Amino acid sequence: MEEIANKGTFKSYLFFWSGQLFSLLGSMVVFFVITFWIADIYNDPIISAFASFLYILMMTICMPFAGVIADRINRKVLIIVVDSLQAYITILLIIIFYFGSPDIWIVYLFISLRSVFQAFHVPTVNAIIPTMVPKDKLSRINGVNFLFTGVVQLLAPFIGAMMLVFLSVYMILWVDVITFFIALIPLLLINIPSVRQVNHTEEKKAKSSFFKEFRLGLKTLKIIPGLVIMVILSMLLNFLIQPVNALMSLFIIDNHGGGVGHLALAEITFTGGMIAGALVTSIKKNWKNKLRVIFISIIIALIGYMIFAIAPIGNYYIIGLGGAILGFNLPIINALYQTFLQTTVPIDKMGRVTSIDHALSSAISPIGALLAGPMALILGIPSLFFYSGFLGVICTLGFWSFTGIRKVDIDSKSALEEINSQIENISI
Repeated sequence: MEEIANKGTFKSYLFFWSGQLFSLLGSMVVFFVITFWIADIYNDPIISAFASFLYILMMTICMPFAGVIADRINRKVLIIVVDSLQAYITILLIIIFYFGSPDIWIVYLFISLRSVFQAFHVPTVNAIIPTMVPKDKLSRINGVNFLFTGVVQLLAPFIGAMMLVFLSVYMILWVDVITFFIALIPLLLINIPSVRQVNHTEEKKAKSSFFKEFRLGLKTLKIIPGLVIMVILSMLLNFLIQPVNALMSLFIIDNHGGGVGHLALAEITFTGGMIAGALVTSIKKNWKNKLRVIFISIIIALIGYMIFAIAPIGNYYIIGLGGAILGFNLPIINALYQTFLQTTVPIDKMGRVTSIDHALSSAISPIGALLAGPMALILGIPSLFFYSGFLGVICTLGFWSFTGIRKVDIDSKSALEEINSQIENISI
């Protein structure tokens, strides 16, 4: 993989990244407020779960195509366009809320469109990282990224909850628009390397078809040892985690009799765990036996999920403990996994592989979100959470024991060089 990142591009990336953190803050505040509004107004697990279903479904459908596009066109322009469109639809929703409480289908449409824009935003931003961050800093910058993302996610529920006390929903939605303009400033000022400039293959890319490039991304993913197994495991785990994603607000409000403050507290303890885990990943430079660490962290995270589920009614300390355990392990899992991809996948294929990996990992997540509502009515939300976590532990142990993933070497320099060599020789 050609090394084009240097000290100058790294400083530019940090400037760009600081703006993205503001944008993330605005998006997280809006997400918190909208999900609480749905749970508070309708008090129905099916309606809450369907909102999550739409968000995941649209992202899963669009992301593979978005990744190919991110590798074909100017990434800076792409980010500006999709973020501008997201700010535009937020303004439309502000106007609708101003004139009264909107129908749920309007909110569903808003959630779906935001998901489409995020499907283009996420792989594009991820593909930028290895073009601007030197290879020896990737692991630590991923850790720092998760650290500050955790801080933002810690602040967002608190800010959203405080705003709901004093402001109406339509006024809070302006946060998303304001943070968009803050993020736009560094994006306009910096230069983001394009794939065409990096690889000098304009003529070849112009002649290659969209579907050929998509197949090339699939072949790249299949070559990397253990990655297909990890994607399948991710599919199962993402499916099992959907109940808590879809029904968190209702779990606090209905099962534990809490309000917006209690929901914010649960979110904050979870995010506090994420910050602690991100601190570990940002401080520790080298990780040995990355796959083993990933699997151990997954199991511990799922145990936190089960603790969260069995908390006695109104006991927010136990809820916080389970959430903190779950949150602590997520940055470790994701940072090691992202570093692995960034060190094995060539820069010109990063958008495709990242988006395909994400899309496949989330392929059955919409079904999980859709089933979360009916299953919650049958089992109850706490039991659904517990059984999901327990089944996740069994699946993780089974994959480690019976698939041979524990024998895969992704730590040695020679193994990475062999992978890179095979990827460069792919033919379509």
